[in-house]
Amino acid sequence: MKVYVASSWRNNFQPQVVFALRQDGHEVYDFMDCEGFHWSEVDPDWKEWPQDIQKYLAGLEHPCALRGFGRDMQHLEWCEACVYVMPCGVSASLEAGWCKGQGKLLIVYVPALREPDLMVKIADLVTSDLTVVREVLRHQGRKRAGKKP
Repeated sequence: MKVYVASSWRNNFQPQVVFALRQDGHEVYDFMDCEGFHWSEVDPDWKEWPQDIQKYLAGLEHPCALRGFGRDMQHLEWCEACVYVMPCGVSASLEAGWCKGQGKLLIVYVPALREPDLMVKIADLVTSDLTVVREVLRHQGRKRAGKKP
């Protein structure tokens, strides 16, 4: 399956999820790869933006931000499933919601919790067990390929 892993740059579980899903034979988009976007490309002082919202709004139009957004959207359209790895932030939540709205499989994986969130219930599956995530994706992949589970 083509899988989009939605998470945060600060999430230490994201790399192991990408690795495990690739080990299972899935094509996995990894936003942390060498071409990944980071706000520091736009402005080295990006952490100061909460004091100047206009800098944030201008930063959204920066060529690096547009490139990163385009790349992520291309892969959101490409994927068949989204694995949302908590804890994460607003961007990952929007990515997961977009996928669910497009009728794609949405799995929420909760290896750690920063704070409870009710709306994860919109997902097809919410689990703290990566083995279950992998089993569901394998099953869905076989189903899409027309093979017996």
